[in-house]
Amino acid sequence: MAMRQTPLTCSGHTRPVVDLAFSGITPYGYFLISACKDGKPMLRQGDTGDWIGTFLGHKGAVWGATLNKDATKAATAAADFTAKVWDAVSGDELMTLAHKHIVKTVDFTQDSNYLLTGGQDKLLRIYDLNKPEAEPKEISGHTSGIKKALWCSEDKQILSADDKTVRLWDHATMTEVKSVNFNMSVSSMEYIPEGEVLVLTYGRTIAFHSAVSLEPIKSFEAPATINSASLHPEKEFLVAGGEDFKLYKYDYNSGEELESYKGHFGPIHCVRFSPDGELYASGSEDGTLRLWQTVVGKTYGLWKCVLPEEDSAELAKPKIGFPETTEEELEEITSENSDSMYSSTPEVKA
Repeated sequence: MAMRQTPLTCSGHTRPVVDLAFSGITPYGYFLISACKDGKPMLRQGDTGDWIGTFLGHKGAVWGATLNKDATKAATAAADFTAKVWDAVSGDELMTLAHKHIVKTVDFTQDSNYLLTGGQDKLLRIYDLNKPEAEPKEISGHTSGIKKALWCSEDKQILSADDKTVRLWDHATMTEVKSVNFNMSVSSMEYIPEGEVLVLTYGRTIAFHSAVSLEPIKSFEAPATINSASLHPEKEFLVAGGEDFKLYKYDYNSGEELESYKGHFGPIHCVRFSPDGELYASGSEDGTLRLWQTVVGKTYGLWKCVLPEEDSAELAKPKIGFPETTEEELEEITSENSDSMYSSTPEVKA
């Protein structure tokens, strides 16, 4: 009998969660930021889901959110025609970058000196964060609203996706290097620096392309429409989620479906592996984030694997220890447990 996957449920948002991102591993662990249509992006401890703070200031749905590598800065993209940069330690707003339409995506360079944005006005913008008063550099060429834009190849190039096209741009010359067209809408894009791999989802397809040439590497078909996929840092597994409320885990090399879990109560909009690969996070239409173990039953974060003393041959049960919970409560993790961990309407800045 296999161990049961017991996700941690992170409450607090009041509308669908549409984007999430992890920081790199810092001396204080790693962190997780979530973007939500409630206009209140949240910062959490990455390995436990513990709520740290909420960034207050947007006046519309937040469509994109990211952290820099060392989790000292955050950036958000919103429907109020702005992107904002925040101090992720204090929660203070550092700058507001005005746009002419809805902003969908934000990404820092590795040194955190530049911010890339994209949105409904079909333009890529590069802001020098050390010169906030300066006009951004603009790259035109997309024919529909930009859904995702990411730095790649050590910030020398840019990857961007609109409705059915993925484009590769040269940062120095601000020109298009190559583009790939798809016959249906691209729903997500993830860039893996190690090995220069691009992970794309469209329809039921999870596709892997070279981030350097955009040439296809391999692709898998899922049982349902997929909205997001993420590749394990060691390229052993990939996880994906979409319209059927389920999370799927596949073997990257063979494409074999290893596991599937139904934990959300609405379509899954975003999924990402943590930087150490020990867990993956999912965000859903149901307004929650959930954290899932890569290896079920392993002691990690709030998960604790306990071997029964009476019968050591019995399979270990994954248990999660919360402060002031009884042994009986540990047997079943419910949303009530997670509500006791996080403020349901956190209004305090980080």
